[in-house]
Amino acid sequence: MAMPNDVMSTLTKEQLEERLVALHRASLDLVRDISLESLLKRIATLACEQANARYAAVGVVGVNGELEQFITVGMSDAEVARMAHPPVGRGLIGALMRSKAPIRIADIAGDPRSAGYPAHHPPMKSFLGVPIRLGNEALGQIYLTDKIDADEFSEADQQIIEMLASYAAVAISNARLYRELIQRDRVLTRRNENLALLNTMASTMSTSDDIDLIVRQSLGQLLSYLRLEVGEVFLRREDSEVLQMVHHQGMLIDRLWKKDQVLIGEDIIGATAKDNQPRLFTLPDKVLTSLNPAVQDTCLRYLACMPLTGRRGTLGVLVVATCHSQPLDELETQYLATISSWLGTAIENLRLNVQGKRLAILEERERIGMDLHDGIIQSIYAVGLTLEHARLLMSEDLNGAHQRIDQAIADLNSTIRDIRAYILDLRPRQLHDEDLMQGIQRLVNEFKANTLIPVILQGPADGFPGMTDGEALAMFHITQEALANIAKHARAKKVEVVVWKTSDRVLLEIHDDGRGFDPTKVHVTIGHGVSNMQTRARNAGGDVEIYSEPGQGTTITTWVPFRESIPG
Repeated sequence: MAMPNDVMSTLTKEQLEERLVALHRASLDLVRDISLESLLKRIATLACEQANARYAAVGVVGVNGELEQFITVGMSDAEVARMAHPPVGRGLIGALMRSKAPIRIADIAGDPRSAGYPAHHPPMKSFLGVPIRLGNEALGQIYLTDKIDADEFSEADQQIIEMLASYAAVAISNARLYRELIQRDRVLTRRNENLALLNTMASTMSTSDDIDLIVRQSLGQLLSYLRLEVGEVFLRREDSEVLQMVHHQGMLIDRLWKKDQVLIGEDIIGATAKDNQPRLFTLPDKVLTSLNPAVQDTCLRYLACMPLTGRRGTLGVLVVATCHSQPLDELETQYLATISSWLGTAIENLRLNVQGKRLAILEERERIGMDLHDGIIQSIYAVGLTLEHARLLMSEDLNGAHQRIDQAIADLNSTIRDIRAYILDLRPRQLHDEDLMQGIQRLVNEFKANTLIPVILQGPADGFPGMTDGEALAMFHITQEALANIAKHARAKKVEVVVWKTSDRVLLEIHDDGRGFDPTKVHVTIGHGVSNMQTRARNAGGDVEIYSEPGQGTTITTWVPFRESIPG
């Protein structure tokens, strides 16, 4: 192989082969080094040895194209410390960073690209710089200065360092990939740990209906996992603009803030609840005027305020504080935000559950009132009409009066049985074992006996096979309510009750020839009269229509869904 004169004058063929073999062996160790910092030091040391240089350095380029790391060999730690600053990428270093080809010069000071040295930098003369590239990607550079046994670096030195740069490119790329892998593994491990804690907290939130217990356990688990020293939870009072501190945890201080109650929009806590934006602070901070002055006497250095949000807005604020030397990182902040969202949702669900129970109680009270009005109260009213009729008969038909009194006693006993049954299961058994037509027939018989008003009842003798108990009971109670209203208000002389069916409905029409009324002026109140009938029909999937005019009587038409049963 033909070699340049300067190489042949300084190196024999055997010497060059020895250097190449030594470089190859050393470079194999480079690619095994997975620590980027120690790798850069080894590259610089190996470059010094191979080129017989006094000083060497390896610069690594970051994603922004600037020097990210600069490792030197040949200068003592004291010499490095005395320099005003490390290289920043100017002069020959900057030229090499922008070049794809090596730079080799005999005198640094005489080169127009040289920018001089910072204060206390040792003098240097000869220079050899080689880019470290992997394909088209620039990873860094190898710098060599002051050839020890010659005035300048040779072409052979350049070739050796270029080979070293090729090995270094692979080694640096591997080390970076390994570092990224380790970082991703750490992030994945933390995320798995986060998920494990989230699962634990979710179990706590889903198995308890005690807000105080959920807040206490969730905050304790959070502080323990993130190794935070102090935590507090402020919750918004229902239907109020007041935020109340409901729980404090941490031995360093008994409270973080001057007040345990703030209005939404007031101070830092109120502002966080108002705009739903997390806030991070480094203590001390002049903005935190509402902070407890005793915080200054603790080791607390960082504080975070996280909104507790639900689907209907802000429910409170979570506050944590720590003595860590470093602020909360992005992953920890995201985790805090997730916990805050979960806790807010859990509190909202519990409050909605409580409201649902309250509503259920109110609805049950309404149902009880409606059932009492439609059933027991109407029965008692009917007894009153019977006794009133008996009083009228006392002077004309004593035997008939006794019969009416006996009937009233029987009706009262029946009502007592209904009351007892109602107390037992809060549902009067008005239909007993009857079908719909039998039940309506009984109501009609009682109405005629109590009012002496004739009633015409028309309907299928076989009833309505396939009608559900709920649909039949709705029709029964609507009939009972309508007949009671006729007895109390209509002053009718005749009543007609017609029940029939279509392919998908059972219909009921009750008509009287009484004095009628103006439907637009009827006061509809929940639990009474017309409203009861509408509620019962709609609960069964049907509806009620009322037609009436003063002096023209009243017609009530109601329907419920019906699907006729098919014989087996």
